[in-house]
Amino acid sequence: MDFYTLHVAGLERKLPVIRISETLAIASFVILGDAELVTHAAEALTSKLPQADYLFTAEAKGIPLVQELARMLGMPRYFVARKSIKPYMAEPLVTEVESITTQKKQVLCLDQEDVRLIRGKRILIVDDVISTGESIQAMEKLITEAGGEIVGRAAILAEGAAADRSDIVYLEKLPLFPIEK
Repeated sequence: MDFYTLHVAGLERKLPVIRISETLAIASFVILGDAELVTHAAEALTSKLPQADYLFTAEAKGIPLVQELARMLGMPRYFVARKSIKPYMAEPLVTEVESITTQKKQVLCLDQEDVRLIRGKRILIVDDVISTGESIQAMEKLITEAGGEIVGRAAILAEGAAADRSDIVYLEKLPLFPIEK
């Protein structure tokens, strides 16, 4: 197996390079369970972030990062777009997304209580990796429909062409690995 060595927030991680299609492989970056990386990355991101009332992420890999950022920024609340409609959700806002790692359509949704709290507030979108931008667009759609104002987008890594975007804050670039046929 091939590995990519990532240097981010003063840490080094060896990421396995995983084939996700016939023409593309990615360095698999998973922050779930890596408390050291989450803490260091959140600390490195805090000084780069715009002012916001709330942080917003999608289930599930962005959750530890947004939790640590909220703690460091003194925010008592953040929002998570769920990947399925839960029985307790009354009239949820729903949108669909297809990301590079899921390769099929998924639902992102918000409960009406979250919508009520987001309305009129400044919202910062946070994720672990921004790649194609599909997940970010889906979160933007939910926030806009909820009446929130998007003040920025942040991630630990910008993958592939996302590193050329001027509208995101990130710590390091992550390459894509095209597969020759």
